[in-house]
Amino acid sequence: MPGRSRSAKTVPLAVKIVVSGGLGVGKTTFIGAVSEIEPLDTEAAITQVSVGIDSLEGVESKTTTTVALDFGRITLDTAIALYLFGTPGQNRFTFLWDDLAEGALGTVVLADTRRIEDCFPAVDYFEARGAPFVLAVNRFEGAVPVELEEVRDALGLSADVPVLECDARERGSVRDVLEALMDRVIGFRAAPRTRNGKLPPPAPAAPPAAEEARV
Repeated sequence: MPGRSRSAKTVPLAVKIVVSGGLGVGKTTFIGAVSEIEPLDTEAAITQVSVGIDSLEGVESKTTTTVALDFGRITLDTAIALYLFGTPGQNRFTFLWDDLAEGALGTVVLADTRRIEDCFPAVDYFEARGAPFVLAVNRFEGAVPVELEEVRDALGLSADVPVLECDARERGSVRDVLEALMDRVIGFRAAPRTRNGKLPPPAPAAPPAAEEARV
């Protein structure tokens, strides 16, 4: 009705985020711990058919695995809502990554220090896309503590890629990782970059001033 005031409702900006990493690294748990909606997962039982195809070394107790994607949502504040898409960890499902990564502003790559080599496919993929990402070391019970800088060196990550630890079971810990990713996204997008998403090479140094002719 004319003259009737209506309270303005703020619609948060929808931001797509990818959660990636190797098999059994905690992607489903990570999304489920923080999602404010019932998370969608496509967990399927691990059967004898996958023996010799999917390596379960280090995660022998795992009985299910994601075969398509995980999905959840978290509203960080009134201005932004993150839509989380988890990738399948098996190498035979990497063909799905292009679709899941399309339109994403950033990525969380989860790492398990017991099987650090499983991170390389995700790290290489998102580096090649020129996409901002953070590496989150998921601390598993019984794993030997490893310094974060050792993890950075092992994966050959540049100094500008944040490396932090987390507990994928804890909502607060997962939220901290996502907030660090958003800081990374903002800084990444603010910096001038070439077409492949990388920082441009430094400008050549100016030549030394010519020595003034002596009188």
